This record gives sequence, structure tokens and C-alpha cells, in this order.
Amino acid sequence: MKLTLQAKLQQILAPQLIQSLQLLQVPVLELEQILKQELQVNPLLEEVEEVEEEEEQIEDEQEDTEEQELEEEKIDWDDYLQDGYDGGYNVGTAKDSEELPEKIPVSRLTFSEYLLSQLHLIPLSESEYRIGDFIIGNIDDRGYLTISLEEIARIMNVSIEECQKVLDVVQTFEPPGVGARDLRESLLIQMRERRIDDPVAKSIVENHLDEIDKKSIAQLARALKVGASQVQEAMERLASLSPNPGFSYVGTEAEVIVPDLVVEKVDQSYVAMLNDRNIPRLRVSPLYKTLLAKSGSTPEETRNYVKDKLNAARWLIKSIDQRRTTMLKVMNYLIYAQRNFFERGVSELKPMTLQEVAEATGLHISTISRVVNNKYVQTPRGIFELKYFFGSKVESSDGEEISSKSVKGKITNMIAKEDPQKPLSDQKITDMLRQEGLQVARRTVAKYREQLKILPARFRKRV
Repeated sequence: MKLTLQAKLQQILAPQLIQSLQLLQVPVLELEQILKQELQVNPLLEEVEEVEEEEEQIEDEQEDTEEQELEEEKIDWDDYLQDGYDGGYNVGTAKDSEELPEKIPVSRLTFSEYLLSQLHLIPLSESEYRIGDFIIGNIDDRGYLTISLEEIARIMNVSIEECQKVLDVVQTFEPPGVGARDLRESLLIQMRERRIDDPVAKSIVENHLDEIDKKSIAQLARALKVGASQVQEAMERLASLSPNPGFSYVGTEAEVIVPDLVVEKVDQSYVAMLNDRNIPRLRVSPLYKTLLAKSGSTPEETRNYVKDKLNAARWLIKSIDQRRTTMLKVMNYLIYAQRNFFERGVSELKPMTLQEVAEATGLHISTISRVVNNKYVQTPRGIFELKYFFGSKVESSDGEEISSKSVKGKITNMIAKEDPQKPLSDQKITDMLRQEGLQVARRTVAKYREQLKILPARFRKRV
């Protein structure tokens, strides 16, 4: 019988592991919906309303376990199922705080759901749908893909060519420009999808996007060997495009970000908590004891059904508990590694990679990727996507490594303070950064500006 049970467990292991990975990857709002659905379809799952009632129930069930054995099965079901096991949401979570973010329901489709609804209208293979789902999961609210095709291919164990094929499909979706990796690609996609057939505008985007902030209409006309009026018309067409295509959808949704994690400063320490106040607290129902104990009166089909549901319930609860432990483990390391950021802001953000966190926490890099994907954390400095804490690095004049986001923060601040009648060129920003000891090339500044979705100085100028 034990051998039969082991074989049964092996058969269900794969889908259960898939479920565990899915629970780890989804944000808190999706998790809430998944658990509510599981409560409806699995009669052996119960929602616990009060901690005190749950603790009393666990004690009662443990006493019953000592008195009752299912001899006909030769299995200690209580050891196997750990009945009364509670995933636990009350310790180190955001449940008991009075000033934690509430969940605000969103009735319309989220931006990701809107893109997914378009994806499933396209005839693709199962593998391509999985790639498409992953790509969409890494598109931010502005409409930009925030992960490279190489990284997608490595994580999903597929070829870059397969990823490119699916990305080409996603880049045909509404709103035009979605799925681009930088401003140049987004503008070209928008021109294609909106059928803007302007060779001059296309040439400006492809070859002179980094130069239009410091070249006049006449200079661009000479470089393109066309008339100034053609350049002026092309510039007007480009000005009608959006540097943030996703905002055309997100702006109509008024969607509220619900953080998955909360970081609060307590005395001189920063404490991480899960924002799971609306997550159902689950346990395995004691009902199964009655069904399994009545060997003579309970049909075998019913007993097998109960066993399957028991296994699913227990695995779900343990998966939720593991999700909680993993997310807090990663967040606690981020607090440790980025202490200066929490104290002083983005200028103190250190360069960090998924691999570094994986090595420090003892978790696999793919696990770290799932934890940070589409998750947000509320901190004393605002709400940040977890992916915000990861990025490349640059070197200062004294050899110190500085996060690229720290440099981007400086660029953002410089542009925010610029004279709108005399906006800062990329070269001027480069010079200002070098005065601060940051050895950054002009092309790097241009790249960072594009990644920040900030238009060149030419487009920022206000008369």
C-alpha cells in the first residue's frame, strides 16, 4: 500500500510543482482569486476566520488523531496529511497593522490581461503561448519589455529565435508600440501599426534619434538631403506618437497598485511583511476523517476522491507557506543589501543581480526571478516594483561601482530641474555627471534617457 501511495504521489508531483511555481509568481491580487477558486472546488479546504478558533480546532483534531487509526489502509494519514495544518498568515505579515494598504478592486482588465486576451486570439503552439505569457508578464505599464530575449530564452529553456517570433506577434497588439525594448523600437512599431509612411520620419528615428536634440531642422535636412519642410512635417508626425504607449491603456483603467510586500521602519531597523490581509487563511477540513474511517460504508471511488482532494489541499497550503517564506527571505536580503537606499534614496542604490541574491539566499535564480516578477513593495520611500532593485552598474572616478538606476535617478533630477526653454542635451548631462565623478559616455546617457522614456531635448523644448 505504501508503494502504491508513493507511485500515486509521483504521478501528481509534476502538476503540483507547477502549481507551486505559479503561486510564487503571481501577485497578491491574483493569489487571492486563485485561493478563493480553490475553496470553491476543493471541499476539503476550509477558510479560518479567527486565529483562536483555528488553534482550538487544531488541538481537537490532534486529540482525535491519537484515538483513531485507519488500520485498513496501513497508512498514518495524520503524519501524511498533517491535518489541521495552517499555512500561517498572522506572524510577520501585514495582517495586524492598522495603516497597511487596502485592496481596491479593479473591475476592468488590467494591462497584462488586456494583452493576454489578444494573445489567445492568435493561433500559436502551446510552447509559444507560454513564451507569450512570460513576455507579457515582463512588459511594464508603460508598454516596454523589461527583460532581454536572451534572458527569456535562458529562463524558459527555449531558443532566442522562438522568443523573437512570439515577440513579433506581441508587437502587433494594441496599443501600438507595446512590447518595444527602447524608444526607437517603440516609435518604429507605432509608425508601422498606424501606417505612417514617411521615409524622412523613419530615417530620423533609425539614424538621428540621438541627434535631434542638438541639431536644427536645417541641419537635419542637410544630413537627410531633403527639404526643411519635409523634416518639419516628419517631426510633427513623430511628436504625435507616444513615448509611453502603455499609458494610453493604463491611464483609462485607473488601476491601483496593490503591493505584495510592505517594508516599515521600526526603531532603527527595517521590517518586511507580507500584505496578505485579504488572503484567505486555509486549513484542511477534519471532514476527511469521517469519510476515510468508514471503510465499510464509504465507496472506494469516494475514498479515492477524498484522498486526491486531501493531497491537493495539503500541497496548496504548504505551497502558500513556502511562497510566504521565500518572498520574505528575498525581501529581507534586499533590505540588508540596499540599506543605504532605504535610508537615503535612489542615489544610494547599489548594483545588484538575480544571481547575487540567489547565492546569498540559497535559492535558485529562477526562483528569484519568479519572486520579483510583477511584485511591488511599499516602502517609506514609496511603492517600487521589486525589479527596480536590480540593474547594471557604472564605475565612478574612484573605481566604486554604482547602480545604473542611481545614475538614472541623477539624470531624471537634472532634467526635472532644467530650463524648459533651454533643455539639457545628452552631452551637457554627460558633462554634469562627470563633474560628480561619474565616468559615463554620452551614448550611455542617451541610452539611459531612452530607458527612462524621456524624449530628447529637441522634443522637450518649450517656447
